[in-house]
Amino acid sequence: MAQVLVLPVRLMDPELPDAELARYIALGTEPARAAEAEAALCRRFAPRIELYGLRHLGNRAAAQDLVQEVLLRTLQAIRDGRLENPELLASFVLGTCRNVSWDRRRGAQRDRKLSGVASEPEAMTEPPALTESDVMRLYTCLGRLPEREARVIRMTFLEDREPEEIGTRLGLSLGNVRVIRHRALGKLSICLNPEGA
Repeated sequence: MAQVLVLPVRLMDPELPDAELARYIALGTEPARAAEAEAALCRRFAPRIELYGLRHLGNRAAAQDLVQEVLLRTLQAIRDGRLENPELLASFVLGTCRNVSWDRRRGAQRDRKLSGVASEPEAMTEPPALTESDVMRLYTCLGRLPEREARVIRMTFLEDREPEEIGTRLGLSLGNVRVIRHRALGKLSICLNPEGA
């Protein structure tokens, strides 16, 4: 039989502990009250998340985006039962802030690098023309690879398939596909350019 949480105080009470709000949201037995608890939790943590965002992301728009994403992830984790210890809700929110802001900064750095590469003149040149002998050497080297490595290379570059699809078709994990592809590319590089190995 499901345990029903009876709250002795109103959800709007600022003294209600974080853990009680989280437990009430997780139970979800009364949707209206769970929604009230979610709103109270959002009001409680939104200012803290925004301050974290202003300090670590540097502008108000990014901080407000951080608030939305962190609150969404937090509520989803509570609803899905992934918050194992409701007493540590504040730590969970802080950790989520840290992870999301790191992801955003890394994404911004990657975008800056890509835009810098795209603006360089070398990036706008045509790829080198391959002669018939270059293509024949490539196919010869591809033929020397073990069958599984050759299939991963063919599916990746000739059939333009995503790693997830390759893994599904070959019965491999996503990480395994990436490792096999990486090793195969290394072997092809050595085969095609033995003096540079």
